[in-house]
Amino acid sequence: MRPDVGFAGFVREHTPALLRTAYLLTGNAQTAEELVQDTLVRLYPKWDRVAQADVPLAYVRRSLTNGYINYQRRAARREYPHDDVPERVDPRDVMTQLADRDQIWAGLRFLPERQRAALVLRFFEDMTDEESAAALGCRVGTVRSLISRGLAALREQMAPT
Repeated sequence: MRPDVGFAGFVREHTPALLRTAYLLTGNAQTAEELVQDTLVRLYPKWDRVAQADVPLAYVRRSLTNGYINYQRRAARREYPHDDVPERVDPRDVMTQLADRDQIWAGLRFLPERQRAALVLRFFEDMTDEESAAALGCRVGTVRSLISRGLAALREQMAPT
């Protein structure tokens, strides 16, 4: 008999009982289904050992229970229930940020290629002047000059008219 046939037969026969057990542990049908599925997925690679147990269903139930306990331990470390959820207000104006981003992007398109490349490497890729110079194949002074002229051109484009 192939091991996957034995596994499939076990799953068909015992899933309702495992779901009941998982539901009683979790109190939630969806969480119970996930717990049973996770348990079966975890046991499938070593199904030969499970099938050789005196009572394979007891082996799987024990694994299911251990999985639930481990899940609860992990959840207890990351969940902190509160009576009142604090209100958090984001002080940033997202629409203004998007408009600024669009305006900067439009301004970058009109810069000469080397100025655009120097600005992108320096401010978007966060490279140092030395790293930018190596990437562009020029001297550090040239990169600084390109950045300075590029920023001046962007400021001029973005200035209110």
